[in-house]
Amino acid sequence: MTPILAIAAWSGTGKTTLLKALIPALCARGIRPGLIKHTHHNMDVDIPGKDSYELRKAGASQTLVASNNRWALMTETPSAEPLDLHYLVSRMDHSILDLVLVEGFKHEAVPKIILFRSNAGHSLSELTLDNHVIAVASDIQLDLKVPLVNLNDTDSLVSFIETWLAAQ
Repeated sequence: MTPILAIAAWSGTGKTTLLKALIPALCARGIRPGLIKHTHHNMDVDIPGKDSYELRKAGASQTLVASNNRWALMTETPSAEPLDLHYLVSRMDHSILDLVLVEGFKHEAVPKIILFRSNAGHSLSELTLDNHVIAVASDIQLDLKVPLVNLNDTDSLVSFIETWLAAQ
């Protein structure tokens, strides 16, 4: 199974911003990342009025939209059961991945880097460091029992991830 690494933090800490920098930096070092992004919002990747949207809304449990450039599988989940991260990871094509990055899912039992930004409105005492936290990425110096990586230094973060990945 492809290693999973979650990037977890409070809303507004910069998870997406960090991933937008990390993903191309990982690619530049020959690491092929996949991504699963958790959202608490009602989301739809399809566009009302398009054939695929209309056919899905007609009652298809799964709809796969494909072109020569990409494909997307949409699965309806009417039972509203909690998301199962490992099931979602199992749906990915591991033959083209070296790493599955996860944005969110901070309570999952997977390796994670926790982000701490000094001006994000949270105190250090609120930081939860369970036994799955492999590092904290912060914009300030912190005294912790896990490795600390500079949140604003993408190269250092990528190097840390490369070292961690090599040990998996």
